[in-house]
Amino acid sequence: MIYQEPSQAALPLAVADGDMTNVEKYDFEPIKGYPMLNWRGKRPFTSTRYFPAQLKEIYGEEVDGWRNKIFWGDNSQVLSHLLKSFRKSVSLIYIDPPFDSGADYKQKVSVRGQEVSNSSSTFEEKQYGDLWVNDEYLQFMYERLVLARELLCEKGSIIVHCDRHRNHLLRCLLDEVFGRDVEEPRAGLQNEIIWFYPDSPGRPANRFAPKHDTLYWYSRTGEYTFNADAVREPILEASKKRYESARYLINSQGKRFEYTGGSASEDGKIPETVWRIPVVKGNAREATSYPTQKPEALLERIIEAVSNPGDIVLDFFMGSGTAQAVAMRLSRRFIGADINLGAIQTATKRLLGEADELRQGTRHRPGSLYTGLEVYNVNHYDIFRNPVQAKDLLVEALEVQRLEMNSVFDGEKDGRMVKIMPVNRITTRADLNELIAGFDYKAWERRHGDSPNRAVEKITLVCMGHEPDLKAQLEIAAKPFKLDVEVVDILRDKADLEFKRDSEAKVVVKKGHLVVERFFPMNLLQKLSLQKEVVEDWRGLVESIFIDWNYDGAVLQPAMVDIPGKSDLVKGTYVVPTDSGTIRIKITDLLSESWEGSVSHG
Repeated sequence: MIYQEPSQAALPLAVADGDMTNVEKYDFEPIKGYPMLNWRGKRPFTSTRYFPAQLKEIYGEEVDGWRNKIFWGDNSQVLSHLLKSFRKSVSLIYIDPPFDSGADYKQKVSVRGQEVSNSSSTFEEKQYGDLWVNDEYLQFMYERLVLARELLCEKGSIIVHCDRHRNHLLRCLLDEVFGRDVEEPRAGLQNEIIWFYPDSPGRPANRFAPKHDTLYWYSRTGEYTFNADAVREPILEASKKRYESARYLINSQGKRFEYTGGSASEDGKIPETVWRIPVVKGNAREATSYPTQKPEALLERIIEAVSNPGDIVLDFFMGSGTAQAVAMRLSRRFIGADINLGAIQTATKRLLGEADELRQGTRHRPGSLYTGLEVYNVNHYDIFRNPVQAKDLLVEALEVQRLEMNSVFDGEKDGRMVKIMPVNRITTRADLNELIAGFDYKAWERRHGDSPNRAVEKITLVCMGHEPDLKAQLEIAAKPFKLDVEVVDILRDKADLEFKRDSEAKVVVKKGHLVVERFFPMNLLQKLSLQKEVVEDWRGLVESIFIDWNYDGAVLQPAMVDIPGKSDLVKGTYVVPTDSGTIRIKITDLLSESWEGSVSHG
């Protein structure tokens, strides 16, 4: 990556199809004495590269030339991809990024019905971990905020959802990226909003109970969208007092103040910066069982307040797709992204259900109905269903011998020390800090003394995408010693690796029907400690079935979508239309892993 030292708070970003390029500076100067957050390995993020996207699935029709878009992959690569077509086009970005909470978030997986016996029918599947090294977390968020700013339109806003773990640091990063204009109308921070949820569990005995999250609202410029009338709340009659022609409110101390105009009107008041909104409960209509799911009421207020019908809403930490579902209902267009395939499958299923309800006219607000959906992979991101399991899968696939007593390297293979880098994103120079800090210089001195012309260490870095100078950066950091560094990029070398057992299925056409005779999701069966022979009804293991009656050989365009209720089963038998050609079926199991196959009609 090419960097240049900035002379002000932020730099615009260049994107190129190939190598990275230098760029010009912003036209504003930083505030004098303006504090900037610093951390080990911080680098100005001034350029990126274009990453291709592969269209995998299409649902529904275009409206006004638009289909909503979901991307599976590293969100830094997704954002870099979007820059080519959507720079300064997004009206609202809402993100609920990692909090660095130190927790592992799990989703409860339950077999449908009672058709599977001789095993536990419920288990918890880890979706993602939220444990970071401080410097790594800051660089991770900094780069994504810079990319986000480039996508916002002139009147656009970003709302960052966080909690007590890193909200103070994220506010510093947001100030640095979005500026802190002091003149009115001002850009930068517009509000710090407290989302208060008193009904959530957990009351520690040794401190005050944490019952709120923080939302930071920043605008790109001083001219931003804010729809006050869309979010007004009624003023309680008990608090209204009339005195001659003026109107008054009574505060908690009994003092009255006039509220004619401004934030209050006959239609109600603009909400204050403390929002009392309940968390999503497991039996709620909107509940998806996805960990850390946020309530639709929270996103409704955000989207209605700072975007307009037809605007593009982006959430690149999508999770269960709450922002996307609400945007669809409120006649906004949307783009979503997540690195976890479980999130992609959960959100896609949820959005298809939302679209069906809206087309029936039961929940739609006035405006165009954007229900079409496209699902993409970015940079061929189709290796891992769950990046939490990536390290174990790589150790097994690469046949690496684990080193239990070594805290720096993950294993050894063929005389080389193996370090598995974060595989849920591109490996950068900052990711080398932990490795560099663990260099054994004393051992290297002995080896160098014995063989001055040989490398003191042979190192293999395993990563999923990397900066082109990664090898050189590690070699420079080791000077005056010589290293033999090899980089294995699993995006490039994945053809030689096998990461999981494929599912098995048999699908046939009989008497005008497409029939799934059997389906064995091998990874799921392994987690359930089940053998294929004891599965009485494979449908209990299935989350959904999608069928394209005329598959073009490239993109799945399902005309039949079988998504049962929480306690129901897929049908498994489907009437084949008379005009069908090559039929493509996608069966998704309870782990969000899918089997796809084709059969011919005729």
